[in-house]
Amino acid sequence: MEYYTYILSFHVVAVLSWMTMLFYQPRLYVYHTEYKDKKDFTDIVKIQEYKMYKYIGLPAMWAAIVSGITMIVINPIIIEQDWMIAKLVVLILLIAYSFSLEYFRKKLEQDNYIRSGKFFRAYNEVPTLFAILIVTFVITKSIPVWFSIGISLFFGFIIYKIATLKKKD
Repeated sequence: MEYYTYILSFHVVAVLSWMTMLFYQPRLYVYHTEYKDKKDFTDIVKIQEYKMYKYIGLPAMWAAIVSGITMIVINPIIIEQDWMIAKLVVLILLIAYSFSLEYFRKKLEQDNYIRSGKFFRAYNEVPTLFAILIVTFVITKSIPVWFSIGISLFFGFIIYKIATLKKKD
C-alpha cells in the first residue's frame, strides 16, 4: 500500500491521456470524411489520426489498464465491491470502443469511407457517456441506477439527434 497513491496518480494521468485520444480521434474522422475530396488535407489528417492513436491513445490505454490491474493486486478487496464490477463492465466497453477507432482509422487510411461525418459526430459522444458513468461509480462508490439509466437515455437521445440532424444548405 506504500506506493498505492503513486500508482493511482499514474493511473489518473494515463486515463486522462487515453481519454484525450478517445475524444479527439472521432473528430478527426469527421474532418477526414467530410473533406475526402481534398487529398492534401486528408493526407495530413491521416498522419494526425495515426499518431494520435498509436503514440498517445494506445500506450495510454495500456498504461491505464496495467496501473489499474496493479491497484487491484495491491488492494484486492476492491474487486469485491459492486461499483468496481460496474466500472470494469463499462471499462470493457470503453476498450472495445478504443479498438473500434483503430478499425475505422485503418479503413479511412485506405480511403474506404464506410461511415459518414454525421456517424462520427454521433459516435464521438460515446466516450463521454462512459467517462461520466465510470467517474460516478468511482466517486460515489455505488451504482446509482436511476442516474445511470437517465444519463444513458440522455446520451442516447443526443446521439439520435446528431445522427438524424438535417444538414443546412
